[in-house]
Amino acid sequence: MQVATKPMRDLAFVAFLVTLFGMGLRRPFLLVLAYVYIDIVSPQRLTYLLLNTVPISLIAVVLAVGGWLLVDNKADSRFAPRQALIVVLLLYCWATTLTADYPLEAADKWGWVWKCLAFAAFLPLTLRTRLRIEALLLFMILSAASIIIVGGIKTVAGGGGYGQLDLMITNNSGLYEGSTISAVAIAIIPLIVWFMKYGTVFRPDWKVTGFCLALIFACLLIPVGTSTRTGLLCIGLVALLSLRNAKRKLLYLAMIATVGIVAVPFLPSAFTDRMNTVKTYQADESASTRLAVWQWTIDYAKTHPFGGGFAAYLGNHIRYDIKTSNGAGVQDKLTQDKARAYHSAYFEMLGEQGYPGLALWLSISLIGIVRMEMLRRRYRDPAGELAWAGSLAAALQTAHLVYLLGAAFIAIAFQPFIYMLIGAQIGLDTYCTRRRGEGSFRPMNRAAPAPLVA
Repeated sequence: MQVATKPMRDLAFVAFLVTLFGMGLRRPFLLVLAYVYIDIVSPQRLTYLLLNTVPISLIAVVLAVGGWLLVDNKADSRFAPRQALIVVLLLYCWATTLTADYPLEAADKWGWVWKCLAFAAFLPLTLRTRLRIEALLLFMILSAASIIIVGGIKTVAGGGGYGQLDLMITNNSGLYEGSTISAVAIAIIPLIVWFMKYGTVFRPDWKVTGFCLALIFACLLIPVGTSTRTGLLCIGLVALLSLRNAKRKLLYLAMIATVGIVAVPFLPSAFTDRMNTVKTYQADESASTRLAVWQWTIDYAKTHPFGGGFAAYLGNHIRYDIKTSNGAGVQDKLTQDKARAYHSAYFEMLGEQGYPGLALWLSISLIGIVRMEMLRRRYRDPAGELAWAGSLAAALQTAHLVYLLGAAFIAIAFQPFIYMLIGAQIGLDTYCTRRRGEGSFRPMNRAAPAPLVA
């Protein structure tokens, strides 16, 4: 039975992609969404016979860019300053790859990083309408949801544990890595809430609300199933940032505290044991290793201010003490290791791209945070014509801040999902700027959405 279902699953993936590509021939923006789906879900890694031998990612991006160049209306497309910064970062990474400490390993990472950055610079050019911005975010959320829902179900069924939650594939990379999917799952919660109120592709009703609430619950289960401390911190940040939208803040805080207290007895022991290591980080090998690698990276940057190129961490040699108990007391145990990963996007950028690369990367994020705050304040009137834009800016800002928090403990400086969020930010920003420059705002017809090629 299991053998028979594998070809059927392959055919389902192929049929979906063929249909999506076919529809994209009439509406080119769907080809952009097809690439988004492929980049997030990686269906070629989920199949056994068909897609894993075809370069579907390359096909999708060629069709997406080609469709935009040849067919799409480019009258309202704008190239924003942050897109220029992304291009500069792309060129800088190319330069450090040429002089990398480990050329072969650096070339391997460069092979997918340049595609991530190039698509991030291209994506906002296609986001000319509200519907396109919403469709992008909807595809991103539902693509991530295909992983999150599976993880949530397995968590409820009793599976999970640090590095043990089965997310459909054994390759521990991309969104299939526990800490990464935990951060992304929590980051998209504000966007899911936005769709419950302002969505137009699927008009808000009891069915949409029910699905969104169930998906939010699944998102909250992911940090539990993966037993990641990063996910717990991200949940706390979302709860804190949501306070600014609460009308009765004390009641909101009381509700959050009550839910947290009630949930504790239902949490699996693997999760609570993992969270308790936060208080005893000096005895935790994972935490001690990170601190040692971060110190090595700081020292490395002093002699390599322009970075060592991708995979520069392979040159590290670290020594650190772990506090252990032997019954007679606590003693320090000297541990030595080498070629340990950064476990932080900030130190990943510092070690691989040096201070210039870190400054570019931080600038792209910080400018986005500021611009979303400006939009949030400008369109915060709930009765205003662009209230949806102000609310979406707040959701995108929260998602970005969650990413920046998670990035402190995960090497996800070039995670494609985040650069798609940045693309959505730029698209929303340029859309609002263009409409403001025209001096009038055309209301969105919620009953009859405009076509994706509009």
